[in-house]
This record gives sequence, structure tokens and C-alpha cells, in this order.
Amino acid sequence: MASKGPDGQAFAPVLSAVAAMQGNVSRAEKAHAHEFLEKFQKSVEAWTLTHAMLQATDIPIEAKLFAATTLKGKITYDLDQLPADAVLQLRDSILSQLVAFASGPRPIQTQLCVCLASLAIQMTSWKDVLGTVGSTLGSSAGDCVLEFLKILPEEVTEGRKINLSEEELETRTRELLDDNAEKVMHLLAQYSQSSASAATNPRLIDCITSWLREIPATEVVDSPLMDVILKALDNDASFESAVECICSIYRDTREVDDSITAIQKLYPRIVALRPKLRETAEAEDVETFKGLTRLFAEAGEAWVVLVARLPTQFRGLVETVLECCVLDKEREAVSFTFNFWYELKQYLVLDRYAEAKQVFNDLFSGLVDIMIKHLEFPTPEDENSTDLFDGDRAQEDRFRVFRHSMGDVLKDCCAVIGPSECLMKAYQQIQQWVSKYGSQASNDHVPHWQELEAPVFSLRAMGRMVDSEESTVLPQVIPLIVQIPDHEKVRFSAIMALGRYTEWTANHPETLESQLNYVISGFQHSSPEVVGAAALAFKYLGTDCSKLLGGHIPQLHTFYESVLDKLKPPSQEEVTEGVAAVVAVQPLDKVYESIKLFCDPIMARVMNLANNAQDEQGQKAVAGKFLTPPIVTPYVGPRAENPAVKYCSEILPIMDTLVLNFTKSTPILERACRCWRYMVISYRTSMISLLPSLAQSLAAGFEASREGCFLWATDAVVREFSEGSEAVDAATTQAVYQFFEQQSVSFLRILNELPPEQLPDVIEDYFRLVSDAIRFYPKECVTSSLVVPIFSAGLSALTLQQVDPLIATLHYYRDLLSFAFETPSTSNFTNSDGTPYINPLEIQNSVKDLVTNQGQLLVERVLTGMMFSFPEDCFPDASGILMTMFEMVPQQTGAWVQTTIERLPAGTMKAGEAERLLTQISEKIQSSESRKIRVLLQDFTNSYRRRNVAPRDGLGRLEATRFRFSG
Repeated sequence: MASKGPDGQAFAPVLSAVAAMQGNVSRAEKAHAHEFLEKFQKSVEAWTLTHAMLQATDIPIEAKLFAATTLKGKITYDLDQLPADAVLQLRDSILSQLVAFASGPRPIQTQLCVCLASLAIQMTSWKDVLGTVGSTLGSSAGDCVLEFLKILPEEVTEGRKINLSEEELETRTRELLDDNAEKVMHLLAQYSQSSASAATNPRLIDCITSWLREIPATEVVDSPLMDVILKALDNDASFESAVECICSIYRDTREVDDSITAIQKLYPRIVALRPKLRETAEAEDVETFKGLTRLFAEAGEAWVVLVARLPTQFRGLVETVLECCVLDKEREAVSFTFNFWYELKQYLVLDRYAEAKQVFNDLFSGLVDIMIKHLEFPTPEDENSTDLFDGDRAQEDRFRVFRHSMGDVLKDCCAVIGPSECLMKAYQQIQQWVSKYGSQASNDHVPHWQELEAPVFSLRAMGRMVDSEESTVLPQVIPLIVQIPDHEKVRFSAIMALGRYTEWTANHPETLESQLNYVISGFQHSSPEVVGAAALAFKYLGTDCSKLLGGHIPQLHTFYESVLDKLKPPSQEEVTEGVAAVVAVQPLDKVYESIKLFCDPIMARVMNLANNAQDEQGQKAVAGKFLTPPIVTPYVGPRAENPAVKYCSEILPIMDTLVLNFTKSTPILERACRCWRYMVISYRTSMISLLPSLAQSLAAGFEASREGCFLWATDAVVREFSEGSEAVDAATTQAVYQFFEQQSVSFLRILNELPPEQLPDVIEDYFRLVSDAIRFYPKECVTSSLVVPIFSAGLSALTLQQVDPLIATLHYYRDLLSFAFETPSTSNFTNSDGTPYINPLEIQNSVKDLVTNQGQLLVERVLTGMMFSFPEDCFPDASGILMTMFEMVPQQTGAWVQTTIERLPAGTMKAGEAERLLTQISEKIQSSESRKIRVLLQDFTNSYRRRNVAPRDGLGRLEATRFRFSG
């Protein structure tokens, strides 16, 4: 519906676009509307039209909210578009609009209050802000004065969005907040006493919370406002705001020694709320119970040092937090307590708090029982249903995360009362289940299985805290676990629990056989989760009990061959790792034949599949069988041949053939490169004899496939065989550098043929490789004939918008630039006496010469990237590059920044903004404060981006469903 008259005609296109954003129209129409509104929000015309829309009587509320949100963005970013005399008119207009919207809707009131607050920050000549707002709005605008008072500190805190200098913002903060804190405190106290509904008005409570940034919490605790806040807990409308306010007060009293008087007054009033816990639990008022739990838990977090110092006086608070855990039948609130238990544990494990540990021992003991009970899976309403969460996968995922968090609380309990006592509680609960239901249980029917699975899961959760020498509980628990019936979830937890105690098993070999049989039988289970658990547990058994299993190679080979093809790739690798650990402890003269025993069948399968791989599905099958060979690392003397490397030499030609036959199959190539990389990292200098053929394979593979994984594998070679590496001679080192250059030439050729947008992964892998090459071969890299082409390639890469390749490229520049200084931060070398590596002048000067010739392009690309295209994660590295350049060549870098800014599109800069920035940068350069330039540039680029590039607020909301407004 369009408004009548000239203004209505003017904003009719805006209304149509807003309607399109909310309506059931095509994607193209919605995209067109989005683009139109985005341009509208940044236009000069938006000033007039948003006011007209707000004053119109016959347009939808949603459109008015869009107008208010747009006006907020205009004031924040575009105030310079208005002449000076219009700014005062703008302020008065907003005040009148607040009166007009006194009865709502609330979202529009809020946006207009934000507009007024943002304007107040920028109108530095407006000194009596609170007086003007109070006298103009008074009682004629409802609670808008409270809303404005709440928003003002929030907007001042976010003042970096506004284009004020640091000094101006600091001054304005003092004028608006520091100088008004006492006045606001008086106003709020006066309102709370004069209004009968003060305690039921959430806006008042929210306002107090907001001003707690400026008003000390100790003053609030001593004032009548504290009575209002606590009374607000009795009202549904104000309860949530009161909880937030009290928790904010806690945060301001964390320095307990400075706030002890306030804490002594507040503590009894908080603990006195304890009876409300049981009332709300019995009434099944979940939201109120959650709020109360948060109140008690955050009090404990804030005052935890006092709880530890004065355990008797503060025991009531700890008991209350424990009661929150007991009464939380729905498990909606207990997570609020987790951090408190962790923080308290951190103190109780210290010797100086031994008394407190004794005082709270029984509470932590009870906490173990509570947590184990909360670990239980829900019982479905339909007894015949196997879906515990009625198809709600999000709820199921939350519960899994929740259980692991409760497992962390159990670890905290172990630290306080000892792991043996905690284990005994789990053991006793398992025994109780056995005595109650054991006779009724079978593999087909496990009654009340949740009561059995929970303590078994707790054993897994506490495993990290249990010493491998534990002799009290585990000798009883482990034999009991391997008899647990075959219910899917119970079996899963039982196998995972065994996997946590394999170090203990290594010290108790008499229990190994029964555990190994139990785990191996899990591979035959119908549940994929149980099979996955069995693979993981086998990995740990093989790794930690390798010496005990060393004499069982034939049996392990039979098992390995029988299960490998049935497993998913992650489980295949876990089982392989377990087997590899056992092979590694064989006598040295048996290692080679053991590796062949396990690996030859794998390679045969791979080649058989490769010979028949005619399509993408067949190629994926090859990759799926192409396991990383077991990383067998036996101890080998300095002159002896490594049997694992001997086997690697046999399979290198096979892998080379495979790669060259499947140059278009990314899964196969990535698997092959992973194998090569693992070989280099695992066997290091023992691989020297294989380096020529490996380098040839990597070079040929990259040339043929143009896949970044070959550069990823090359990186391992550069790292392991660089200058200074142990037992690597100069000839090998030089050959490795030449190999790096060979790969660089191939990369540069590819980048010359294809645009960066088609090579994001290759670019990422290459610049990670270059960063390492610079670290390990600084002289060769910075004096190479390739240094300028690589530098230029990086500039091309900076046009991308994907985070990973951008960060890899930015890291390359940071590493390179660091070698312009005496002690580069990225150097991996130290002198023979352990002193830091001193970068030779030759290298420093080479980097400075490079920057002198190429710096203009780098500054332009980095600065414009920060203004236009870089994702936010790239900003620290991007600004770090600019700071290094200012430190290296400050005058030239300042000139390059100026040139870049002068090339920005006309009309995108505020009047005088560029001159002010360049003047400030010049001042910082003259005073040798180059580090402060970072803040100037970040503020400038952020402001520019928000004004000209980033979408303004409001458009996202329009794409959602229609709003529901309350008055």
C-alpha cells in the first residue's frame, strides 16, 4: 500500500521492494529488491524518505521499522551527507518521532533511541543530552526515556563504528557517561520509588544493567534499586531482566577484596531465594528454574575465591548450586553450573585450600551421583520405539555435547575427591543394575538399559583422571564391563570405556585377553557406531599394549584381513594404526616381513581396483582402499637400514604409476600424496636415498594434475631436509631447494594460464610451501630470480575472497617481510650457542630492495582488500603486513597509502576524512609511533567498509517471516 501525496509517490518503490523481500516472489525478484534497498540505504535521498515513511499513516509497520533501521545506519555512517544546520533539525525530528511512537511498536522505539544515541555521540556540541531528552520526552513518550538511557552506554561502547578520532571518542565518552553516572543513578532511584510498577518494568531493570558499566555495583547494592531488582524476580515480565541485572552486579564484584562489603550484603539475600528453587521445580516452571539456577551458579563463579577461603560461611551457596543440579529433572538448567564446579575445583586442588576441600568433599561426592543420573538417555514415550529423540536430530546432538560436558564435571569431581571414589560410585551403580535386572537381561532384551549405560559412560569420561597403577576399583570394574549384554548403546559405551584404560591394561596383562576378545567381537556388531568404537579401542589396545601383543602377529594378520574391507575409512586407519604399533615392536630382522605381510594385500587390492576403475565411482573405490601404510617406526641404529624405508622403496614405483594413470582423480591423488608426506615425516633422514625418485614423482604429478596436494607433500620435504637439519648434507639441502624452485616454476606457469578463482586450493598449498621455504632457505629465496614472480603471484592471490588461500598468502608476505630485520620472527634457526639467529645484512637488504620496488602494489592490494573484499579473519594478518612496512620504510609506506586512498571512487569518502587520516599517519610516523597506525588504519577501513561495502542493518529481517509487534 503506497501513501498518497508527493512523498508517498517518492517512497512507493521502497515500499514495493520491502513487500517483495517479505512476499512469496521469485528469487530473482527478491534479489533485485535486496539490491535496490541496499543502494537506497546508502543514498542521500534516504534521509528525506525515511522521515516521510515514519510520518506516514497508511504504510505497513514493517516498512516503518525498515525506515527506522535505515535512519540508524544513515546517522552512524552518513551523517556527513547533511549540512550542519540540518543535524539539529534531525535531532528534534527524532525526538518528535519518539513521542509519536510512545505507545509502540517497541522495535521502532528501540531503533529511534539508537538513532538518538548515535546522534548524541557525534553531536559534540550537544552538551546537555540527558536534560534535553528528559524535558522533551518526559511522560509524553512512555518508557522511551528509559529505553534511551539503556541504549546510550551500549552505543558509546560501540563507538568505534562512528567516525570520531580516539581523542574525540574518549572525550565524548567522559561527557556522556562518566559525567552523567551520578545523575542517572539519582534518576533511576527516584523513578523506582515514585512508580508503583517499577519492579515489574523490565525497561527500568535493563537500564540499571546497562549503566552498571559506569555505576559501581557497590552503589547499586547500597541503594533502593537493589530492593526493586530483587522484587522484580517475583514478576514474570521482569524476571529475566532481573536475573541479567543481578548477574551483571556479580561480574562487577569479582574483585572480592574490593567488594567484600557489597558481597556481605548481597550474599544472604541471594541465598534466601533458595526456597523458590523447589517451588518452581514442583510447578514445572522451566524458564524460572533456569533463571534461578543461573543466579546461584554465577554468584558462585564470581565469588569462588571467597567460597574457597571461607568454606563454612559460603557452604550454603554451594549446597544451593548442588540442589539446582538435583532438581533439574528436565536437564535444562544444569549446564549453568558446569563452570562453577570447574572454577571451584581449580581452587580446591591447591594445598592452601585443603580445609575447603574437606568441607565440600561430601557435596562433590553427591555431585558424582547426580551427574551419572543426568547422563541417562531419555526414555521414549512409546516403549516399542527405538528413536530416543522422536526424530529430533538437533536435540540428539545437543544431548551428546551435554553428556561430554557432564563428563568434564565428573573429571572435576575426580580431582577433588579422588578418582577411585568416583569410579567406585559408577561400579556400585553397575552392580545395582546387575542385582535388579541382570537375571532378566539378554542380548535381545536389556531392561532399563539407560540405568546401566550411564555409569558405563561415566567410566569412559573419567578415564583420563585414573592412574595406570589404580588397584582398588579397576580390577573389579574391567571384568564386569566385558560381561555387559549386547545392547547397542551399552555396548558402544562399554567398548569406548575399555579404550580409555589401555594404559592400565598394559600394566595388568591378565585382563588383556578378555578385553581384546570383547573388542574384536564388536567388529561383528550390526551397529556402525559399535564397529567404529571397536576400531578406536583396538587402536589404543595395539598402541599401549604392543609389547604384550608382539607375539601374536599371525593372529592379528588373520583378524586384520577379515575386517579391513568391511570398515569405513576412518576405522580402517585406526585398526591399521593399532596393528602398526605391534609390528613396530617386532625384532628388527622381523619388521620388514611383518610389514609386507600386512601391506602387500592392501597394495594388491588397490592395483586390482585401479585396473578396473573406469568411472568416478571406481576411482573412489581405489582411494578408499589406498590406506596410508602403517607408520611403523622401529628403533634403527645410525648405520642400519630401516626396514620400513626398504618397503617404501618397493611401493614408490607402484604409487607413481597409479598417480600418473589417474591425474584427474583428486581422491586418489590426495591419498598418494598423503602416503608420501607420511613417509617423509615418519622416517625423515632415512628417506634420503629415496628423495630423488620421490621428488620426481611429486614434480611429475603436479605438472600433470595441477593438484595442490603435491605441493602439500613437497612442503614436508622442504621442512625435513632443509639446511641445519640433522644428518642432512649440503648437497641434499641444495637439491631440495632446487626441487622447490622446480615446483614454483610449475605453479607460476599454471597461475599464468588460469585465473586465481579456479585455483584456490593450489594457491593455499603453494603459499604455505613458500612460507616454509622462506623460513628454512631465506638467503636462497630472497636472492632468487623467482622472488619477484612469486611476489607478484601473491598479489594475484589477494584478489580471492576465500579465507584459507588468503591467509596462506598473507602469511607468506609476513614471513618474507620479517627477513628485512635483524631477528626475523619466522626464522627456525639458532646459533650454536643457543643465541637467536642474526639475519645477515645481505638478506635484509634484498627484502628491503624488493619492498621498495614492489611495495606500492602490496599496500594497494592489502588496503583495498581490507576495505572491500577480505573476510574478517584476514584483518589481523593484513594489518600486520602494513605495520611491518611502516616499521621498515615508514615514509614510502605512508606515500603508498596516500596514493591508494586517492584512487578510491569519488563520493565514498567523508569530507576531510582522507586528509585527517593521512595527517594522523604522518604524525605517528614523525613521532616513531608506527604501531599506533594500526588502529588508525583498522578504524578507517572498517568505517569505509561499513559505509560503502557491507550491507546495512534491516535487510536480513525483511527476508524472514513477517514481524509480530507488541505495543
